Amino acid sequence: MNGTQEAVFEGNQDAETPVLALFNKSTVARYIRINPQSWYQNGSQGDICLRAEVLGCKLPDPNNIYAWQTEPTESRDKLDFRHHNYKEMRKLMKSVNEACPDITRIYSIGKSYTGLKLYVMEISDNPGKHELGEPEFRYVAGMHGNEVLGRELLLNLMQYMCQEYKRGNQRVVHLVKETRIHLLPSMNPDGYEIAFKKGSELAGWALGRYSYEGIDMNHNFADLNSVMWTAIELETDRSKLINHYFPIPEQYTSEDAFVASETRAVINWMQNIPFVLSANLHGGELVVTYPYDMTRDWAPREHTPTADDSFFRWLATVYASTNQVMSNPDRRPCHNKDFTRYNNIINGADWHNVPGSMNDFSYLHTNCFEVTVELSCDKFPHASELPIEWENNRESLLVYMEQVHRGIKGVVRDKDTEAGIADAIIKVDDIDHHIRSAADGDYWRLLNPGEYQVTASAEGYLPSSRRCQVMYDYYPTICDFRLTKTPKQRLQEILEKGGKLPKDLQLRLRQLRLRKLRVTTKAINQRRAGAASRAKRV
Repeated sequence: MNGTQEAVFEGNQDAETPVLALFNKSTVARYIRINPQSWYQNGSQGDICLRAEVLGCKLPDPNNIYAWQTEPTESRDKLDFRHHNYKEMRKLMKSVNEACPDITRIYSIGKSYTGLKLYVMEISDNPGKHELGEPEFRYVAGMHGNEVLGRELLLNLMQYMCQEYKRGNQRVVHLVKETRIHLLPSMNPDGYEIAFKKGSELAGWALGRYSYEGIDMNHNFADLNSVMWTAIELETDRSKLINHYFPIPEQYTSEDAFVASETRAVINWMQNIPFVLSANLHGGELVVTYPYDMTRDWAPREHTPTADDSFFRWLATVYASTNQVMSNPDRRPCHNKDFTRYNNIINGADWHNVPGSMNDFSYLHTNCFEVTVELSCDKFPHASELPIEWENNRESLLVYMEQVHRGIKGVVRDKDTEAGIADAIIKVDDIDHHIRSAADGDYWRLLNPGEYQVTASAEGYLPSSRRCQVMYDYYPTICDFRLTKTPKQRLQEILEKGGKLPKDLQLRLRQLRLRKLRVTTKAINQRRAGAASRAKRV
């Protein structure tokens, strides 16, 4: 195997199943040329798509006698760096919970098609409970079962946060005390088990990507983009349009709908917890994408921004700029698109059209902002690469979580009772996307630094507005609201309870009756005067 000597390896007809071929003897080579002529009877005809991974022993640069010292291959963090199948993942999560029982909780949001539980690790100083004013954050990995790096990074993250919290790392302590964090390491455990059995060397580009039923979950959420754009085209009165909390179409919620059980479980999870910020971890590229993921007219690709485009670009930049591989200006592109030209971020629809994505659904159906992080060129990196991948992503994972504290937050209360008002609408002038308060009246609105006119409104209450200024600090501006019930609402509640009307409401009703009486009397007098004038002319 030297110079022009050739090695012939047998291939197969199944494009998705890789072939493991070994050199007949150990070989050192500067270049390896792969010529897939044998794929065609008469040689190569047209374009050929070939993915080849050459595995071998890493050798030091002969010109650098300190190579092993200058090229780190390990992480300074003592974590469990290996690929974990379902049983091993569950065992690791249990060990983290036992090591940090005061700040962790394991729960399941549902089951996969084959019955594997979708486990979530909650990290909070008060696990199991939503605390007033504390934002909810989530990371989701493993939507595509063969894109495994996100799964291992989240398992590393929960170990790291447990260890650092116990050591008194103030950055981690602050995150745990001020944020309720949810980590779902495997949304598609069925697909992962299929890929895991083949291993990193033999797992194909699509093997394990889909659910057990063959569903691509990244296209499996309700298409609310089309619902929104159709309404905009048909409705002439723009005041009647909604821009948030779009309802799920009935045909999607039926039992016969082609919706994966894993997708349904995640949707229920989204609806039950007032998430503020999220990231969906994928693999196979190095880029961060932000909504919308779907083009408006089903074009293959077209820039399709949301009303919060500037903040989404900030979120994407936060992760990409702190990721050690993405931020390297000398890195090579993974495939045929060089994302370094875009600072390693791109509008999802401007890359390729993805109807039914989780990012778009999250933005249009809930309060939660979500981006997709493509973590590595290789969907299933070798276990030996996991320590370096953790080093590449550790800061990004932490700093992205901290963004949940940007913008404004507060509580919308009843002015008389001080009770929190659920489902109050929070409107920010000049941004055509509202959010709503949670069950206890607390809300969080992600915003870039600046001054904003914010209005809170709720059914049965008079709206209230105030100016709120967002600073550059890593904590939100507090903007509370106290809403006054409308006279009609107050009267209705008092009458329902059989109570006596308070003096201020009695006075208000008397004023309304007098005003109505004046208007009615004036109209009657005008009609009488008109009739008398017509009678005189006759």
